[in-house]
Amino acid sequence: MARHVGIAACSAEGAALCYRTFCSEAPVLMGRHRHPEVSMHTHPLADYMVHIRAGDWPAVADLMLSSAGKLAKIGAEFIICPDNTIHQAFDLVAAKTPIPWLHIADEVVREAAALGYKNLAITGTKYLMAGPVYPRSAEKSGIACQVPDEPDRQRINTIIFDELVNGIFRDESRIFFNHLIQKLKDRGCDAVVLGCTELPLLADSAVCPLPTLDSTRLLARAAIKESLR
Repeated sequence: MARHVGIAACSAEGAALCYRTFCSEAPVLMGRHRHPEVSMHTHPLADYMVHIRAGDWPAVADLMLSSAGKLAKIGAEFIICPDNTIHQAFDLVAAKTPIPWLHIADEVVREAAALGYKNLAITGTKYLMAGPVYPRSAEKSGIACQVPDEPDRQRINTIIFDELVNGIFRDESRIFFNHLIQKLKDRGCDAVVLGCTELPLLADSAVCPLPTLDSTRLLARAAIKESLR
């Protein structure tokens, strides 16, 4: 019997892609139109951003734990969070959560290691790129990480919050992203982590200069496997 999956969401577009992936890919393993039971809860992105901008990760953890408590009460048996940035509060959440969580960066790094990648380009919000989420996970597998230069980090952050989380996907932004990935390829990176859950909606893996590691879909696939384990 498949276990009930909880999704603690943060931003709508990334959470929706994660949910759609979970429901559309599970039938390959479970049969036509079938997927594990799944429930979602999210506080407004604005509530998260107040604390993220202030660097108040305990307050971010409190929001995540609030979602966890509500999901646990309606029967979820473990939780995924399709938002990379707020995983900076993950250790605080793990210490108090009523039910287990999968860690998005751990799932991405597991895939990177399986594919033999050794030097990952990390893209996402400015908070993620400057933070410890991916370096900590990658270090455990002996994988190096690099991030864009400061001006490019700011530009990506602006694209994410002014465009992607609002469902806006511009060709100009897609071209900029590909140019940025080429710079990171020239610095020795062998794959790029799409470490904002909306970035897979912007990046075109067919023309991206590096192989992509889609954090949103990798997390959804890990949740399917965990549910059926």
